[in-house]
Amino acid sequence: MGRFEKILQKVLSGRQDTCIGFSETISLLQNLGFSLRIKGSHHIFFCDGIDEIINIQPDGSQAKPYQVKQIRELIVRYHLEENHE
Repeated sequence: MGRFEKILQKVLSGRQDTCIGFSETISLLQNLGFSLRIKGSHHIFFCDGIDEIINIQPDGSQAKPYQVKQIRELIVRYHLEENHE
């Protein structure tokens, strides 16, 4: 299992939302096909075919748990994990 798959599984499990690194979150979203725009500390992700945008900010070196939950819900809603299995 590669690094991407490990990060994806951590996010999808929902048990480690407080332990997801911010850089891991960025890497995950980019590997899922999202484009990134940065404005200050806000990292804004968008993707063709997905109406919502994802706006995340770091909490030290970690991703904010509520934002990890939002990412998980988006991955599940749009079945993004199926494209990378």
